[in-house]
Amino acid sequence: MEKGKRVARVLMEALPYIREFRGRCVVVKYGGHAMRDEKLKVSFARNVILLKYIGINPIIVHGGGPQIGQMLEQLKIPCEFREGLRITDQATMDVVEMVLGGRVNKEIVNLLNLQGGRAVGLSGKDGWLIKAHKLEMVVDRKNAPPEIIDLGRVGEVDCVDTSLLRSLEREDFIPVIAPVGVDSEGGTYNINADSVAGAVATALKAKRLILLTDVVGVLDKNSEIISSMTMGQAAMYLNDGTLTGGMIPKVKCCLEALDSGVEKAHIIDGRMDNSLLLELFTRGGIGTEILSQKVAAEQAGN
Repeated sequence: MEKGKRVARVLMEALPYIREFRGRCVVVKYGGHAMRDEKLKVSFARNVILLKYIGINPIIVHGGGPQIGQMLEQLKIPCEFREGLRITDQATMDVVEMVLGGRVNKEIVNLLNLQGGRAVGLSGKDGWLIKAHKLEMVVDRKNAPPEIIDLGRVGEVDCVDTSLLRSLEREDFIPVIAPVGVDSEGGTYNINADSVAGAVATALKAKRLILLTDVVGVLDKNSEIISSMTMGQAAMYLNDGTLTGGMIPKVKCCLEALDSGVEKAHIIDGRMDNSLLLELFTRGGIGTEILSQKVAAEQAGN
């Protein structure tokens, strides 16, 4: 009886959030340890299917860096990183497209389908979903001219055509997107998955953007988790050195999405079982939420 009462309390706590999100889009960047641990894979898939069953429209954008690295090593193709980005020549791009658009994408689709969903795998080349251009990287140097780094076939998003995603949504499919883009001449580009997730969320005016990571969330200078912050606070943390390493581009990606109409962005620990449900359907959540200006103003007025 006590166990049943606890379950009932959990469901009642989730009810307002289910009502709020019903019929809205949630974009999830799926990567890191959550993609490699078998138990977490199943947990993630079930979380996504539950969202779909209760009327929320999840869209998955996935990474696959470790899988790409393994394949490059097997094929004896050298790999080099600059500023955290993989230099992608044509041979590497062929492997990236094969691994992301083929093996990894279809594994996720199959996992979702096995758990009762109706998932469809896409890359940015399908239906001109993600149009991109070559990323130009310029690195400032002390007492020297800026360094221009040629990253090869690394791109950044120009625009996302939402018509295909809307069509799949109407038919109750779950899109699973590999972060590969294409330019106007048909050239293929390897794009950071966080950036693609942010661009998709922006284009769809998603209710939420959620980035699954391998850390508990955004940490302050005392290594304590920051459970909630405004866009202004996030910008301050970027400027004062609180944010370092890979967290910097993640927060910047979130800010761009929030500035374009997404209500909240979340950076959460994908290593935790049921992390999506805990973040979306509980009062405290488990990671870091960043509020849009509109939501921050509404909360300040309540």
